[in-house]
Amino acid sequence: VQLQAYGGGLVQAGGSLRLSCSASGLNFSNHGKGWFRQFPGKEREFVGVMRKGSTSTYYAESVKGRFTISRGNANNRVYLQMNRLTPEDTAVYYCAATGMGNLILSSYYRPSTYAYWGQGTLVTVSS
Repeated sequence: VQLQAYGGGLVQAGGSLRLSCSASGLNFSNHGKGWFRQFPGKEREFVGVMRKGSTSTYYAESVKGRFTISRGNANNRVYLQMNRLTPEDTAVYYCAATGMGNLILSSYYRPSTYAYWGQGTLVTVSS
């Protein structure tokens, strides 16, 4: 199983980026699909999730209304659309997948819930 996140880069404050995560060896349809980010010297933090077997999405308060998770229709990919970016969004972003089912929502907030991780992609937002 391999996840690969890409699409990071340098963007000005107020701009947008779309991150992509491709999966090989697993079917995203059967997995919860999470996005996390990590600031230097900090623990990895929850950004958002699309729950297993659903298109329902949930987001951290810090990104709600600005970030959107979606799935590709014909490919095994998930996307994180990030709008109105601020310098505080500068971080390494990770996609992750979990095959665990019947999870309460708060379980998705924990990195330990996810068995599979992409390698991370750096997003830098300049002021």
